[in-house]
Amino acid sequence: MGIQDYEVNDDGLIPVIYEAHKTLTKFHKSPKFVRTIVGPIGSGKSVACVWEMWIKSLEQEPNAQGVRKTRWAVVRNTYRELIDTTLETFEDWFPKSIGTWLNKDMKFTVDGPHPSGDGTKIHIEFLFRALDKPRDVKKLLSLEITGMWINEAREIPKQIVDMGIGRLGRYPSKKDGGPTWHGLIMDTNPPDSDHWYYKLFEDELPSNHAIFHQPSGISSDAENIDNLPDLYYQNMQSGKDQEWINVYVHGQYGFVSDGKPVYPEYNDDIHYTDTTYTVDDTLPLYIGIDFGLTPAAAIGQITPSGCLVLFDELVTFDMGAVRFGKLLREHLARSYPTYINNQSTGGIEIFADPAGDQRAQTDEVTPFQILQKAGIAAIPTYTNDPIIRREVVAERLAMLDFTSSPAFRICNKANMTRKAFAGGYKYKRMQVTGEDKFMDKPDKNKYSHISDAVQYLAVGAIGDSAVIGGFDKNFSQNDYIDRSIT
Repeated sequence: MGIQDYEVNDDGLIPVIYEAHKTLTKFHKSPKFVRTIVGPIGSGKSVACVWEMWIKSLEQEPNAQGVRKTRWAVVRNTYRELIDTTLETFEDWFPKSIGTWLNKDMKFTVDGPHPSGDGTKIHIEFLFRALDKPRDVKKLLSLEITGMWINEAREIPKQIVDMGIGRLGRYPSKKDGGPTWHGLIMDTNPPDSDHWYYKLFEDELPSNHAIFHQPSGISSDAENIDNLPDLYYQNMQSGKDQEWINVYVHGQYGFVSDGKPVYPEYNDDIHYTDTTYTVDDTLPLYIGIDFGLTPAAAIGQITPSGCLVLFDELVTFDMGAVRFGKLLREHLARSYPTYINNQSTGGIEIFADPAGDQRAQTDEVTPFQILQKAGIAAIPTYTNDPIIRREVVAERLAMLDFTSSPAFRICNKANMTRKAFAGGYKYKRMQVTGEDKFMDKPDKNKYSHISDAVQYLAVGAIGDSAVIGGFDKNFSQNDYIDRSIT
């Protein structure tokens, strides 16, 4: 799609050619109210959105005075990103010299004759805004706009998107003719598959929404290649892990961590399988539990060949022990009835954070006793040492089982566990100059709780003899039996 348009400056109209590739052409032609482009780095997504604002502005019907009015909010997550990337891209095509720039208000206005020479005029306003937190919703409350462009949508909270939609179509006002088009456009590199963006555009996709996927940067259909350096995507892959490449080169949904992974031993290509695990009820069912207000449970087995398989999970947020215990009991009864009904020959063993053995100051009831009341007979692991817990899992990640296959596997139902091991469970980067430095303790985020649950499962089911020559689950359970809840 070749679009010839014009810059307006003191010397008159200068033709500019913008060439849209296949996916972006479909984006421009779509009549949907909300449209988004997702693809790899450097694929021309932002440029397409810049031009879409210009195209839609020129297509607005003139008011009674012959003026085609539009007002856009251009949104990025931070002002630094807004200035260094979004505004930079915008100015590549529409420099400040063609309009009026108000630095204090971060506002750019273009006034002039319509490029078609039909005698009408254009009045286009671009309001550049940084909105990266839910509380920034208030910055949108007084805006009356025609359209909005959200650049790198994965960095923006859903609350901002929802409020932004409520401000669309408010300019120009009805008494001034009203807009003949209004809507929301977005572009982004692929987010995580549990992001609001994925849920909205892949799982739900309302009838007035559309998503446009660009091809991989190294495919035969790759877009914008002519505007990139030679071997751009090939060189980009050097030194990067596969998950990073999947997101930024292939344009696939995935997970990329911005910290130091707690488990650098984890390799998603080796340790993850997208097949569904068939539970062997002749083997023990192992469950690890982490307490707190974000309790989580990891569920797995150790196969006869010695592989620790994590095939299920229960991850919750803002939930107490009573409700979590009931939820876990229901999940086990529904998914593993032979174990709950004592029909399994393998039995079920549940291990949890020993800190849960401490009584609360209010009612002197421990989380273990709460679980016991819900029918969950959990027992504390013998240690809560974070080094031992990490090393027990890391040792299994580095091993092969008796069939020379990986001794650690994560299956497709354990989605949050997979993301945790792929880098969500991390040491947070410290804001210091010079060499990269990280916190000593893992970041307490949404991935840390299921990770701790996996550690309790591993310490309980495997023991630590391979790590420090201590407790070995295969030879003694006395430590656990003595501390079990009756």
